[in-house]
Amino acid sequence: MSSQFEIEQYIHAIPDFPEPGVVFRDLSPLFANPKALRICIDRYLERYIDWDLDAVVAIDARGFIVGSILAWELKKPLIMVRKAGKLPGECEQASYSMEYGSRTVEMQKASLKAGDNILLFDDLLATGGTVMAATTLITSLGAKVAEVAALVDLPDLGGSSKLTSAGISTFSLVAYAES
Repeated sequence: MSSQFEIEQYIHAIPDFPEPGVVFRDLSPLFANPKALRICIDRYLERYIDWDLDAVVAIDARGFIVGSILAWELKKPLIMVRKAGKLPGECEQASYSMEYGSRTVEMQKASLKAGDNILLFDDLLATGGTVMAATTLITSLGAKVAEVAALVDLPDLGGSSKLTSAGISTFSLVAYAES
């Protein structure tokens, strides 16, 4: 693939899914194309290879796909943020609101230690609720979020600006305006 490769061709816009008025960004074609996924991973590696990171924290579920590859390539542990009730052992929980309810995510308490420097990865940054909850989990365990990385940013939904306002750096490979 050329150096002018654009991942947008592998991210499909599905209108009115999962409900009317929502444009769903389907990453399945990207994940199904090994060359396209490799190029995405290489772009992240170019950015993070020299960072002083202790772990990659990935968010359930599509964040696990790229997050686990990044952790492997960076030779760092992968720590999972999952929906409540999905992890064994003692867990820390954080809840967040959405326009149609609330959700709770959790992380095992023993997964991080004070002072750890974390790369937090999710597939898509929209309103920032899940990422802010994950950041709360990370900081409650004494660790620090070095940066939030995502494949896609939807800046019109405010998540990246919410994180920036909270002093958290973000990086994505592509951004889509929703309007």
